[in-house]
Amino acid sequence: MNHASSSRRQVMAGDPYSGDRARWDAVKARDERADGRFWFSVATTGVYCYPSCAARRPRRENVEFHDSRAEAESSGFRACKRCRPDLPPRRARHAEAVARACRTIESAEQAPSLKELADAAGLSPYHFQRRFKEIAGVTPKQYATAYRAQRVRQGLTNGTSVTDAMYDAGYNSSGRFYEQSSAMLGMKPSVFAEGGRGEVIRWDATPSSLGQVLVAATGKGVCAILLGDARDELLEDLTARFPRATLERAERGSDFSAWVTRALTLIETPGRKTELPLDVAGTAFQRQVWAALREIPAGATTTYRDVAKRLGRPKAVRAVGAAIAANPVAVAIPCHRVIGSDGSLRGYRWGIERKQALLDREAQE
Repeated sequence: MNHASSSRRQVMAGDPYSGDRARWDAVKARDERADGRFWFSVATTGVYCYPSCAARRPRRENVEFHDSRAEAESSGFRACKRCRPDLPPRRARHAEAVARACRTIESAEQAPSLKELADAAGLSPYHFQRRFKEIAGVTPKQYATAYRAQRVRQGLTNGTSVTDAMYDAGYNSSGRFYEQSSAMLGMKPSVFAEGGRGEVIRWDATPSSLGQVLVAATGKGVCAILLGDARDELLEDLTARFPRATLERAERGSDFSAWVTRALTLIETPGRKTELPLDVAGTAFQRQVWAALREIPAGATTTYRDVAKRLGRPKAVRAVGAAIAANPVAVAIPCHRVIGSDGSLRGYRWGIERKQALLDREAQE
């Protein structure tokens, strides 16, 4: 076996595929994450492959590793017809297919069917839906619904009438629109358009080990969990979020008290699983980010860049940061579990000290 390419290769610090042993382990595991990081060729077949190739595993003594397609081809090997290593990695191709599908959904007057989207991607409906959810965090139908909701919110916020906002977002049936409007906006369209006018939002504030905690809820669920030093400041924040809603202090001992208790549990023992009904409105992208955050287990952290990659939008790191900053429910959507690529805590809407405290508590549980 010719090991010339191995001797030429630079071992990069932090690269999990920098050595031949690690690369062979990736080949044995058919590790899709290694695709595009290196290629391997098989002397007995004359082909080169991606590490994830599903073909029969070759014998180790017949395998040579390459840092690029060009290197494999210059050594006389041809591309495997099964894993197509001469094309971008399958994960990248699927991510691009999902991105195209999102653009199709966004530009269509009516949401295209799953079969139409799958046919365009060259996949079966089952595999396309599975890949779409894996990359985008939601199904194509959920993405289309969220995108419509975003367009409705933008229209109403900009002063467009409810009827115009409905049709501009692609609804051709007012009945269907009003069936879904509360789920989209957290309140009726006319109420949302008027800054929460007529909506009754109950709230209560209580001290915790991290300062004051204000919990607010509509009739459907918790719409805000705010952390700070003073109750009055938190109430000003809530008022700014719902300037025309009726804010009422909840009575102690009511069903609302149970939600406050659960919020406190998330703060004092953040590793303990506690469910809260949420009623939060956001753009399609914000909802994707928030859904991804809720999948981070207690005691674990991830980075802004990793969240962007998971959503199939690796360049949207700043947008991910903005969506995290817009999270209205501290701890229930655990944005404190996202840190910088260098391990730094970066920004946290409710203070770096509180972020560190929450992470420390989760690490100890």
